[in-house]
Amino acid sequence: MSDSPRAPHRIAGYLGMLSLFGGALASAVAVGRTQGKELPERYGVQDLVVGALATHKFTRLIAKDGVTTPLRAPVTEFEENAGSAEVNESPKEGHLQHVPGEVLTCPFCLAPWVATGYVAMLALSPRLARAWAATFAIVGSSDWLQHGYSHIRAD
Repeated sequence: MSDSPRAPHRIAGYLGMLSLFGGALASAVAVGRTQGKELPERYGVQDLVVGALATHKFTRLIAKDGVTTPLRAPVTEFEENAGSAEVNESPKEGHLQHVPGEVLTCPFCLAPWVATGYVAMLALSPRLARAWAATFAIVGSSDWLQHGYSHIRAD
């Protein structure tokens, strides 16, 4: 099977994922309109910084964490342990499995999905969005502190 992103099965898979993304976004807009919600004129710096930290941690959790393997297992294959409770997996080959496997194993690929969900939730339920972001920003910061502590202790 071709590794090219232009391979017909991958083009079809990408089109499916883009359609899913667009449909989810359109649904969020429809829900917001029925609730009389509008997107804010601007976002606070704190919401953006905490959202960025949370998006980073949440995408790594989904894409790499050993505990979330069951979410990826239908469309990925285990390669190796990667340290710090993370694993490396690759997408399964196959028309229906490959592209979702690509997305689910790539924190960079997941980030637009997660960030869009966060921004939508800021409009629909700001308290819930901020609670989610605070939780994962704290967990991500804790991870960095754990690594720093381990590094100091190793010296």
